[in-house]
Amino acid sequence: MKFQPIKPKKVSSQIADQIRSSILAGEFSPGDKLPPERELAEMFGVSRPSVREALNVLASSGLVMSYQGGGTVVMSLVDSTGGNPLSELIRTQQDRALDVIEVRKCMESWTAFYAAQRALPEDLRRMEEIVSGMERNLEGLQPSEDLDANFHIVIARATHNIVWLHLMQSLFDAMKEFQQSVWRAVYITGEDHHQLYLHHRRVFEAIKARDAEAARDAMMEHLTFAEQRSTAYVARNQAA
Repeated sequence: MKFQPIKPKKVSSQIADQIRSSILAGEFSPGDKLPPERELAEMFGVSRPSVREALNVLASSGLVMSYQGGGTVVMSLVDSTGGNPLSELIRTQQDRALDVIEVRKCMESWTAFYAAQRALPEDLRRMEEIVSGMERNLEGLQPSEDLDANFHIVIARATHNIVWLHLMQSLFDAMKEFQQSVWRAVYITGEDHHQLYLHHRRVFEAIKARDAEAARDAMMEHLTFAEQRSTAYVARNQAA
């Protein structure tokens, strides 16, 4: 019998393994920045060159991208290396955004279902903070579009399924410009804002109660409402 000699694992490989595990555990979302090299070196108790080498390994596998002077950003598992063609398609053909909403109805009703089964206390705390922020914004009709988007991402994170999270983040990135236009043009009155707040409150309460079917139904109700408003917005623009 012939044994192979044991080789000590490189420090940079150990660093890369830990960062990779954090990304795949959903501790970082697509678009999040990793701590600067200096901070990472202090956290790991290693030299900056070792951290830099680890980040290069992760970049070569497509998990992160480093920008000159802009730090290191976590990439989506479903990103295209050629940018986001879906975003460009929606920009030139707005009715394609309705296709995305149709897909979201299928996806997000089930993310809410699984979030109700799997959400941890910190997930529920994040959701409650967002819903409470939306409630505060009702006074003075302050826009809640960023809170709205974040709420959906937090639910995807609460499934603790990294694929749900990355798919949702990619869809929201592609839809960002369209969603902003819809918010500004369609959700105008106090009743509009109150209705959206109630939708999000119902989803949260169902998840908090661990009622998976109610969470799925509440999310479907919300997205059907959003689909109706978005359809009217697209139709109005096409008629103009």
